[in-house]
Amino acid sequence: MSVLSASYGRLARLRRFWYERHPQAQRALDRPVISVGNLSVGGSGKTPVVAALARLLVTMGHRPAILSRGYARRRNVDGVVVVSDGERVLEPVEHSGDEPQMLARALPGVPVLVCPERHLAGRLAERQLGCTVLLLDDGFQHLVLGREVDLLIMPASDLDDAVLPSGRLREPLDSASAADGILVPGSDEDVERVAAAFDRMPVFRVSNHYEPLQHTPGASEDALPHRRGGSLDPPEQSIADPPGARVVAVAGIARPARFFNALRAQGYEVVRELAFPDHHWYTTNDLERVTEAVRATGADLVVTTAKDAVRLPRQTAWAVLPMTATIEPPDRFAAWLEERL
Repeated sequence: MSVLSASYGRLARLRRFWYERHPQAQRALDRPVISVGNLSVGGSGKTPVVAALARLLVTMGHRPAILSRGYARRRNVDGVVVVSDGERVLEPVEHSGDEPQMLARALPGVPVLVCPERHLAGRLAERQLGCTVLLLDDGFQHLVLGREVDLLIMPASDLDDAVLPSGRLREPLDSASAADGILVPGSDEDVERVAAAFDRMPVFRVSNHYEPLQHTPGASEDALPHRRGGSLDPPEQSIADPPGARVVAVAGIARPARFFNALRAQGYEVVRELAFPDHHWYTTNDLERVTEAVRATGADLVVTTAKDAVRLPRQTAWAVLPMTATIEPPDRFAAWLEERL
């Protein structure tokens, strides 16, 4: 496995080196591009960071748009898919993919576009939607598109990891030096570890916060699945269930343990964990499995992630634990970003 990892890492390094030596091979947009990416496969928290950056850019007077490749879409649509024009969501999750759909619903005023050719999506955003800055989601390895700011999300655990297939890294660790700034999710100690490894690189902390429970899209105020007599009936409590409520936790994300632990940290009693593959499309059998878990455990509530919620059938009445991110220290980061732009 170490031989395969060495070969994979060598190819990734050569690819990046080729683009560095041939900048004319990159396609440029008229407006500045901010790329947000990572080295590891899945589960680094890119989507909340992209949302935080979009909100920050709006407060700075910009009109950002988000460019995504639309990974794991259920139906691939040719050309650019305008998931949101900034005024309304235009496409269903099957056409957009879960993360672009989640961003489109969470960010009114921010267009979200999906296309494997993100230069094409950026041109449309510039010329038809009047966007003044483009956010390239999961863009660190998308070297064909030029960018003014390259942000790399790096958990401290990446420092101890290996390149695929032995580990989770898509590129060798020294590829991080190509970034303009590093965003570290975790503690101050995690930030210090990464900053020590890249001592000449601006390093900022990402702090993730879980918000109060919300309804899934399409669920009415009285449709959350609480237990009554062993079946799923309208709730006897509001969405603001007190800490200590017994919940069935459902997650189809890359690292579901973090979601399960977050529920426990908020005081909920997780009586059953149901983990599905990342980007999983829920079937009738899956929903029946969740219903059976509620009956078997006597749970009060079913809770899932915001990313899972957009993949559920419209009237599925689960609760959602949304996560938001902040980049700290906020004033220093905002000043640094504005200077780069």
